[in-house]
Amino acid sequence: MSKITLRYQQKPIQVGEIKVELIWFDSMGAKSSSLLIHTPDAKIFVDPGVAVMQPSYPLSDQDKLKLKNNAFKIICKKVREAEYVFISHYHYDHLTLPSEKEDIYRGKTLWIKDPNQWINHSQWERAREFLYELHQTFIGKNLDDTLIDPLQRSFDDPKANLNFACMKDYADYQKKREELLVKGQKWFERTSRIWSENPWIKEFKNKKLKVLFADDKEFEIGKTKVRVTPPLFHGIEYDRVGWVIADLQGPSIEDYAEWIIDENPDLLILDGPATYLFGYMVNRINLQRAIDNAVNIIKTIKAKLIIYDHHLLRDHLYKERMAAVYKEAKKNKKKLITAAEWLGKEPLILKLSKNKPKKSK
Repeated sequence: MSKITLRYQQKPIQVGEIKVELIWFDSMGAKSSSLLIHTPDAKIFVDPGVAVMQPSYPLSDQDKLKLKNNAFKIICKKVREAEYVFISHYHYDHLTLPSEKEDIYRGKTLWIKDPNQWINHSQWERAREFLYELHQTFIGKNLDDTLIDPLQRSFDDPKANLNFACMKDYADYQKKREELLVKGQKWFERTSRIWSENPWIKEFKNKKLKVLFADDKEFEIGKTKVRVTPPLFHGIEYDRVGWVIADLQGPSIEDYAEWIIDENPDLLILDGPATYLFGYMVNRINLQRAIDNAVNIIKTIKAKLIIYDHHLLRDHLYKERMAAVYKEAKKNKKKLITAAEWLGKEPLILKLSKNKPKKSK
């Protein structure tokens, strides 16, 4: 562990009057995508969570835990600076439970993924664990006493809004894709019954805490305007990991790439595809979709700096697998780098792969 750098000197990204600090990302050796955004009117912390790397990551369990704990200390320290906390979804690398560190939420306004709809079963349960703890800690009442009947009983098939993805020609894969979509629609119908048949949680607030559901909302703080996406598939269509707001793997869906292009950001922080799951949960067709979408985004948007990190940086072959994306960035004279590289360090996964003992012939 002594050869692994644990300290990262902050180097904020300046975009006009906005400053962005990359607090912790997977390229640093623990699962996270934490940001601190400074505007003239507010400080907003994005996704205050971290988790240990997957079993295949080339470190001992002890070293993975040390990196996770180091990241956790930094996140807890930096989130104290923020007045607002945004939580994109309920995976544990994106949030911290109050029982782990309650003071990081004290006095904050939370903008969080709606826990009642457009959420899979595991995240439905995790959201309730998170909100039960918040409620008990800061409101002092049992959340069960405040639950309400569902506010919506039917939900439209989300595939209907994916025009670009549906028009795409998948050639020999088309038949298989249609079979998977039918299975996905059945899964969606089962999942949406959870939302329509179970009690919902209400937004809540007092002097210690304010909790608002952020899906497809707009918030204004002085002259700062924050627009949040509608709930989107985390990966491909009917991805069983469910829905998120604004944190997209790949993106693997063409319509989501078009949304990014339409936004035409000055700075893009892009979650690459989970290539470490290639051949297991990511097939060649959907990996190519993510590559094509990233290429299209890079050659079209005005941003000269693109932070490319999170799921992608769990795989030491990420640059090889995404070679076309890096080639497009170079062609368009755009800086496509990880959070670790922005902070002046080599991504840990690459450092570890270089130090890996070579097999004897």
